[in-house]
Amino acid sequence: MPKENRKRGKKHKKTQDPSQPSGDPIHENQNSEHHDRPSWIVSAQEPEDAHPEAPFGYVDPDVKAYFRTVDDQIRTWQQQKPYEEEDHTADLDPNEARRIFLVAALSEMSGKEKQLATDPDCSVVLERMAYSMDDFVRRVLLDSLSGSYEALIKHRFASHVCQTLFTVSVDTISRETKGIYPSVADSDDKGELRTLTCLILDICEELAPVFTSLLMDPFASHVLRALLLLLSPSSSTMSHKALSNMRSKKSSAWKARQGTMKSVFANNDVQHHVNSTRSVPKEFHDAAVKFVSILKSELDDNEVRALAGNKVASPLLQLILEVEADLGASSLSGSLMDRVLVGIITLCHENPDEQPEASDYLVTLLRDPTASHLLETMVSRCPDPAFTILWSTYFRGKLARLATHPVANFVVAKAAERLNPAQLKAALEELESAWNKVIGSARTGVLRAMIDRACVIRVHEKDICQAVCNAFELFEPKDRSRLVPCVLVLKPLRVTGFLLHNDIKLMDISKECTEAAFTKRTSEDTQQHSKGDNMDNSKVQGALILQSLLRLNEPHCMVVTESITSLTTEDLISLSQSPISSRVIDVLFESETVPFKVKRTLIMSLIGHYHTLVDDRIGSRVGDRCWAFADPYLREKIARSLLTHEQFLAASYFGKFFARNINLYLLQRRPDEWRELQSQRKSGSGSITAIHPAASMTPQKPNSEDAEVSPSSKKSKKRRSRPEDEIDAVFNSSLGAKVKRTAVNVTSSSDKSIVEKSVDQGLQDVLGAIRAAPSDDSGRGKRQKR
Repeated sequence: MPKENRKRGKKHKKTQDPSQPSGDPIHENQNSEHHDRPSWIVSAQEPEDAHPEAPFGYVDPDVKAYFRTVDDQIRTWQQQKPYEEEDHTADLDPNEARRIFLVAALSEMSGKEKQLATDPDCSVVLERMAYSMDDFVRRVLLDSLSGSYEALIKHRFASHVCQTLFTVSVDTISRETKGIYPSVADSDDKGELRTLTCLILDICEELAPVFTSLLMDPFASHVLRALLLLLSPSSSTMSHKALSNMRSKKSSAWKARQGTMKSVFANNDVQHHVNSTRSVPKEFHDAAVKFVSILKSELDDNEVRALAGNKVASPLLQLILEVEADLGASSLSGSLMDRVLVGIITLCHENPDEQPEASDYLVTLLRDPTASHLLETMVSRCPDPAFTILWSTYFRGKLARLATHPVANFVVAKAAERLNPAQLKAALEELESAWNKVIGSARTGVLRAMIDRACVIRVHEKDICQAVCNAFELFEPKDRSRLVPCVLVLKPLRVTGFLLHNDIKLMDISKECTEAAFTKRTSEDTQQHSKGDNMDNSKVQGALILQSLLRLNEPHCMVVTESITSLTTEDLISLSQSPISSRVIDVLFESETVPFKVKRTLIMSLIGHYHTLVDDRIGSRVGDRCWAFADPYLREKIARSLLTHEQFLAASYFGKFFARNINLYLLQRRPDEWRELQSQRKSGSGSITAIHPAASMTPQKPNSEDAEVSPSSKKSKKRRSRPEDEIDAVFNSSLGAKVKRTAVNVTSSSDKSIVEKSVDQGLQDVLGAIRAAPSDDSGRGKRQKR
């Protein structure tokens, strides 16, 4: 015993009270048996209860260390860019090397799948490996987890593994629906491996009895969303909003720190965008219907409504309502949507002319940050008669307050996407006096939604333009030239005009004062006021409004195009070089309602300034779009205006790609050939496409025939001099002959003629340059004398 734990005084042995029992007879028997046995026999300990963090046991430290190296290697391969070359001198195919590495990791994983899935470090490795598994391996992994999915999807780490497996199983199920199955090698294992379709259906059967209890689980709800998306992949359920609800914000941020997760095999795009029109087995639709019916039968009306305000269950309830609407069951009385809408659908069937009273429950959903997302789903997917009652009861007459509310404005914007012409006209009249408050609060979603709705139904476009002008206080026709600067910064003309007046006043002061005194006097005023009218302060909301206005019909979209053409060249270049406002120029070229003349005028207004425009990361992209839209005549005018700035473009980091695209050298030497080339490119493109600058930078991988020669020239000479034996013949037939990269193998007669023509043409260019050089007799005489 340690010295500090000892007690002072005499030691007294405890005497046992004869009235008390001697102890547990079971333990006494065990002790007596223990004394009878030899000393080297130790009784086995009773098994302890499984730890909730590791319900299937802990992973061995050596195995965990091995999978940590596997994770590092796979992450390196996944973050590697496709054009990066690894090791061309190796004889082994990189895909084959990675396949061998993955097979070794899978062999080590066999029998430990559940332990690895519940481990905080190894679960990420399983997620990373799932993207590189083939169809057969995915079936084996899902089959090894069968019977434990209820515990796995409620686990903190294993739930993400199950979610990833359901996500990557989309392509496998699509192939199995078409009858494409992987070839299975013969093995000594007995039993039949189920297809992935059967495995998913068995998982649904396993989770059906506990489906309602999993709705509120913080880990299982995300897995159920992935499972429902797998069962019912419609266009609505595969929307961006539904996919964004697949993970929580904390989980999404954590996964983003793990790096890119994709297949490690080259030229094998395993991670595709999910196609909403892909075919699924009929049994999947039946499984989705079963989940909806379970929810309707086991939960009453109040319990379903209580799920709307729960942060965990509300996103899953949104997805279930989407599935119910896709199945055509939301328009029936007693459906889940009818329960959440407080019986509005039932009222439409029984008494469609009756106007119900506003429910406090739906009014609360309008302003709740969590439940408002559910109301957006119901507003967009409910039947038309139910939407009419919903709009007239909860929106009409309250738009002025709801449009400026920080939460309710999103629901109003979603409802505006379904308005008919009469409802849109009434809404514009109601919001006529509230647009200035909408712009002042920078909540422009309702205004943009109404512009988009007018573009769809092609009515009340003039009223929409007038509403936008009134919102920014552009009451006079002459003031509408300031529409684009006002909308981009989301400030009315009164504010932007005041800022412009201050700029002019500062310019007058600069004439009176010296330059140094002016800089010192107006530095603070310039920082505060001159930024108001700068394109760098553009807001995303303002740029989206301008893009929506450009999609209106021709008489009404001209209010934006006229404002753009009235800008000075410096302002237009500043607008084109902003990452936010440059999207307005993109939509101007893409919109079918904008006249061709306006687009041509915009391109011609930049002639003489393209070198300044493309000397920027964003401006170079706009310059490529202008070049792609221009006809051969405009292209020649643009190219000839850049001849004097050729050196400037060559020195520019972004401008050199634009110069390489227009090919100024060919225009100077052979103009006719350049014009013919531009005509062919214009006729072959057919549509406006932006040319990516990085495309010309992508290094080309050499062919097997263009491999580098050995650095030792002596060895190569010896190899060429000695006779070819059987081993050399085998290697040459499999790998091919190795020649220098600079060597060009001309096989066909057409290729020979092309090469000869290019050589002759290059020689003629050199001779022509020599003839055109000025003659200097004095210099010639000095050279001869020297």
